[in-house]
Amino acid sequence: MSPQAPSDERVAALVRDAAAAPSMHNAQPWRFRYLRHSRTFELRADFARTMPHADPETRALHLGCGAALLNLRVAVLHEGWHPETALVPDLADRAHLASVRLTDRAGGDPDLTALYPAVHRRRSSRYPFEEREIPADVREALDAAAHAEGATLTFPASWHLREVLEIFQEAEARNLTDRGGDQDLARWTEGAALSVDATGEGVPEYAFGPRKRGGEAPVRDFTGSRHLAGRDSADFERTPQLALVSTAHDHPRDWLRAGQAMERVLLLATLQGLATSFATQPLEWPDLRWPLRDPATGTGHPQVVLRLGYGPRGPGAPRRPVSQVLDIRP
Repeated sequence: MSPQAPSDERVAALVRDAAAAPSMHNAQPWRFRYLRHSRTFELRADFARTMPHADPETRALHLGCGAALLNLRVAVLHEGWHPETALVPDLADRAHLASVRLTDRAGGDPDLTALYPAVHRRRSSRYPFEEREIPADVREALDAAAHAEGATLTFPASWHLREVLEIFQEAEARNLTDRGGDQDLARWTEGAALSVDATGEGVPEYAFGPRKRGGEAPVRDFTGSRHLAGRDSADFERTPQLALVSTAHDHPRDWLRAGQAMERVLLLATLQGLATSFATQPLEWPDLRWPLRDPATGTGHPQVVLRLGYGPRGPGAPRRPVSQVLDIRP
């Protein structure tokens, strides 16, 4: 028997699930339009939430929207529908990124459906992780999750890991004196003109994590030049476990695929008991992004770096009310 058409309340619940996705500086650069007559969601970019300096081409915006799209697909499957999905970057309507039509077609992706319990459990953890290696079978499963979304997942090791960490160090050094990056960061962190509690967006102070005292893990210092009184410092991993999400090409459709792959990996990692976060510092500098690619092949376009390991879950980040991101039409 076909499931009934979702009520407006269920549509809102599906969008609430989609909007639990991560995005750069928790900018939440998405909007959703639901068309009742065709049972179709339109995923739309909110270009008012771009990072003019750190993300001038809106690649990171597309990654965040791709992550929200993956969450929507998971939630639709959980409700008993099949998400007939199309990536539709439209020259006539640049904000329209993808469509998801609810059909009653049998089948679906059971591996994707199984990820639903992690949708609201997944959180970015900016805390130290244990020096405990992720088992090979878990890495293989995460790699398969990325491949299922048309991307690749590479775990840098040995000299490649050292090179990646050096690139992060260079990016962090540049960020210390980069006024444009400071402006992007200030807009989305508590302590500037932003009131996180009032807006439900950005990175609040309680989610910054401790200041890095030692270790090699690439964690962003959201305070920049500001030193918050009473903020703890801690030693992070000496050998962080990183994973690079890459795509064969580098166009908006590929960025959306990479965002879906990123979120699929993060949800599966959450179910596997891993703490997770993602890092973008080198990807904000065009000349530092290219050296991150897989040295074994010299091909691919790095889209995001994930930090994985065993450690504390991060606190939940605020979210905008669904009423601000959902438009329901006849």
